Amino acid sequence: MSTTVLPDRATARPAPATPGLRGLLWLVLRQNRFLLWGLGVLLVLAVADLLWIHIACARIVDTLRRTDCYYPESWSDAHCWELVQPLDRPNFWYLQVLQPAVAALPLLLGMFVGAPLLAQEYERGTIRLIRAQSVGPIRWLAVRLAVPGLAVLALSGVIAVLMTWVWWTDIVHGPVAFDPPFQFFTYPALGLAPIAWSLFALALGVLVGQLVRRTVPAMLLTGAFVAATHGLVAWARASFYPAVDQVAAVGTAHPTNAWLLERGVILSDGSRISTSVCSFTFSDRKDCRGATASWLRYHPADHLVPIQLVEAGILLALTALLLTAVFRRIRT
Repeated sequence: MSTTVLPDRATARPAPATPGLRGLLWLVLRQNRFLLWGLGVLLVLAVADLLWIHIACARIVDTLRRTDCYYPESWSDAHCWELVQPLDRPNFWYLQVLQPAVAALPLLLGMFVGAPLLAQEYERGTIRLIRAQSVGPIRWLAVRLAVPGLAVLALSGVIAVLMTWVWWTDIVHGPVAFDPPFQFFTYPALGLAPIAWSLFALALGVLVGQLVRRTVPAMLLTGAFVAATHGLVAWARASFYPAVDQVAAVGTAHPTNAWLLERGVILSDGSRISTSVCSFTFSDRKDCRGATASWLRYHPADHLVPIQLVEAGILLALTALLLTAVFRRIRT
């Protein structure tokens, strides 16, 4: 005879229901666990590299100051030159490795994080399960995008702050390196640029993946679109803020760390001739031997912040438009 006792229905309690958002958040975190771990490892490596560069530069510079070997005039001495040489390694690592890597970070995030986000759901057919769940598609998409979006924001934000800090503290104001802020790899690694470009590339990748619905083609198209957009913005960047127009003596050099847009000479009749069409030897070009002054158009280093503010505003507006399109299409 069986001795199994059935529970009393009056005393039996149902298991507490898991709230929809909490269950959805758990699911999205689980889906993105490898991505979050990867971005976390990348962040730790970047922070460690930048802290090493700062500590190494600070220690070497302190030694140079204590031994009166800080200024270039003293480097003709063999002892001072030997003390300066160790700066080459951290400077090389920052200028030749980290700056190109951070400049390429938005493109990589758009290709490998944004593009597969929805493209894989469509390619595998799991997007159809959204209709059968108690959580609506808009709510699902919001959480699905929020987790990688916040991770990308944290990654790009911390890297941008540390890259700018090391550049300002140890590179620009260091005794050796010369790195104007508007150079090809320098500009996208400083200030707001890594953050704005990373969010834009992520949103662009999500929309491309939603439209293409195939992972590999979406990744390739995202990379092409991000690169094309970067080229277009770089072409228009000089017009984001009014440039300085300066008249100076003939042969005057532009300020240190400035972005020279155009230069030329002023003739005796007051006309301005660009150096690209000015010649002192060939008769078929404008003779500039009678120049009375020179003129320069450039962006000084302190224009970096306003130019980046305008650029970041444009990119964030485009990001909002891309995300709006993604949310509108998720209903279909």
